[in-house]
Amino acid sequence: MEKINIGGQAVLEGVMMRAPRAMAIAVRRPSGEIVIKREQTPPLSERFPIVKLPLVRGAVALVTSLIIGIKALNFSANEALVEEEQEGGEAKQEELSSWALAGTMVVAFGFGIALFFVLPLYLTKLLVPVIGDNNIIFNLVDGVIRVVVFLLYIWSIAKMKDIERVFQYHGAEHKTIYAFEEGVELTLENVKRFSRLHPRCGTSFLLIVMLVSIAVFSLIPKAWPFIWKALSRVVLLPLIAGISYEFLKWSAKHDQHPLVKLVIAPGLALQRLTTREPDDDQLEVAICSVKEALDENGGYSDDRIVV
Repeated sequence: MEKINIGGQAVLEGVMMRAPRAMAIAVRRPSGEIVIKREQTPPLSERFPIVKLPLVRGAVALVTSLIIGIKALNFSANEALVEEEQEGGEAKQEELSSWALAGTMVVAFGFGIALFFVLPLYLTKLLVPVIGDNNIIFNLVDGVIRVVVFLLYIWSIAKMKDIERVFQYHGAEHKTIYAFEEGVELTLENVKRFSRLHPRCGTSFLLIVMLVSIAVFSLIPKAWPFIWKALSRVVLLPLIAGISYEFLKWSAKHDQHPLVKLVIAPGLALQRLTTREPDDDQLEVAICSVKEALDENGGYSDDRIVV
């Protein structure tokens, strides 16, 4: 029995799924039609064996996921918002250029750095007269502020109608992956009975990043000027991503251990904010995406499982 890993991402009116060597995006157009984009994605480790090393693979996975995720969002936006022309009945679409796509990635990455790393550092610096300049206390307060900012951000965007639909597709993605992991046939009835909360979710990964960063940033000398502390946080992000990735992989393999269940509980709880129960149409899209990704990867078979 072949064992492979799959992962996914909710996009606008659809789901992107990744198998080891391929990806597929399934998006439902306003007309009800499901459109598919399939693509071969050979692992970088085939050309660069160093990518397989612990810590390194986590940083590479983060960058790769960001690039593929932005591309998937671009495709889904073009398809989900496609309009029918008044004459001729042909779909009218406008796609982002490569430069626009790159610009979107830079802005998104910069916004994340500023909001979740620089802002908490600045707010903590303002609190020094109250908390003192002890390095351990400084980094604990900084970490708490970072987690609070992250939770407030998730809570606020969850109230947006369009984001709520994305969160429904997020739930559909998790249910479908769970069904595939259990080796059951990917039918609507089978997939519906699985949980929308998954221990390998990207939301859990982001929360782990927030917590790991508390320990890593404590290594930065407290005497450094603010600008150097801020820049060092950007430099240390690959290390933080690498550590978080290794922990996530380990916890996913031992998720039945009582201690591991306790550790991953906050991430699963957070997913109650970032996922919603999907409807049948959304589950259909997620199932379609998994099957297309596996088919592009080398053939779909219901007896394949994930470990």
